[in-house]
Amino acid sequence: MSDYKALHQAQQQLKRRPRAAALVMLGGFFLLIVLLISSISLGVANITLQGVWDAIFHFQPENNHHQIIRELRIPRVLAGALIGASFAVAGALMQGMSRNPLADSGILGINAGAAFMLTLCFAFFPATSSFLIMLFSFAGAAISVAIVYGIGNVSLGGLTPARMVLAGTTISALFGALGEGVSLYFQIGQNISYWYAGGLANTSWEKLVHMAPWMIGALLASIVLSRSITILSMGEDVAAGLGVNTQRIKLVAMLLVLILAGASVSIVGAIGFIGLIIPHVTRALVGVDYRLIIPCSAILGGVLVVGSDLAARLIHPPYETPIGAITALLGVPFFLYLARKERRGL
Repeated sequence: MSDYKALHQAQQQLKRRPRAAALVMLGGFFLLIVLLISSISLGVANITLQGVWDAIFHFQPENNHHQIIRELRIPRVLAGALIGASFAVAGALMQGMSRNPLADSGILGINAGAAFMLTLCFAFFPATSSFLIMLFSFAGAAISVAIVYGIGNVSLGGLTPARMVLAGTTISALFGALGEGVSLYFQIGQNISYWYAGGLANTSWEKLVHMAPWMIGALLASIVLSRSITILSMGEDVAAGLGVNTQRIKLVAMLLVLILAGASVSIVGAIGFIGLIIPHVTRALVGVDYRLIIPCSAILGGVLVVGSDLAARLIHPPYETPIGAITALLGVPFFLYLARKERRGL
């Protein structure tokens, strides 16, 4: 009876939020467009909006500003929007299927595992392609997931939210130390420092072409899966009672998380907290229906990363502040707030 009561309460809550979700998506999309245009226009070389228009529709190869816009800034901002959406949706999927409000690909060590495998890639395959970098990133993310959930399976009482965070923090520290050791031994610290700091400076059309189909496909698949994630977030007993194959849904969702997080890390590096902040903000705005949370999180995640990248370029020009530092300034207080809230709920 309690399962059906929980389902009824959730359904009652869902009915009140589609209008709010529509406002979030429209407002977020408008803000994202403004940030994309601003990010293309502003930087060390400030370019007028007319110059941006001419570079897109009347490209002149001999014009330096046109080259900057077409070859540097446009792939950069498009990658930022995709990466923000991917990290945010990955966090939403993890929180929904695990019912853990602290779940995030960065906190659970997935980003660190992907970054460590990138270190090995640069150590043993220095002249590698973007596609191989992506495969190594996927492999590192999968190893981290396997270790974290393996700890939960052998632990008494299962993988509780606190235990999951502790396991993820331990895995992050382990892979971070191993990555530092490998970089020192093979003297590749300069090559991989970009991935550990986090940034979009090295984004190119080649990387975007390789990664974008995977990320867009995983984002669309997440939207398709969103109804099952909503049911799963009510509890496995409720989901099983409604005929949902919980193990299959978890497997598919985790595969999508690996693709979203792995592809993102292979471009921007191991930045964190996006998948923690955005799903919580989105739930507060649109309710607990993941059919609304996932698309709204994708838009707001893009807003956060594109906005952070713009701030990173404008804080101390001509130098760039790592995006990871900006997201950490937002994410650490938010994480402490959530941890304190969860502790009070125990």
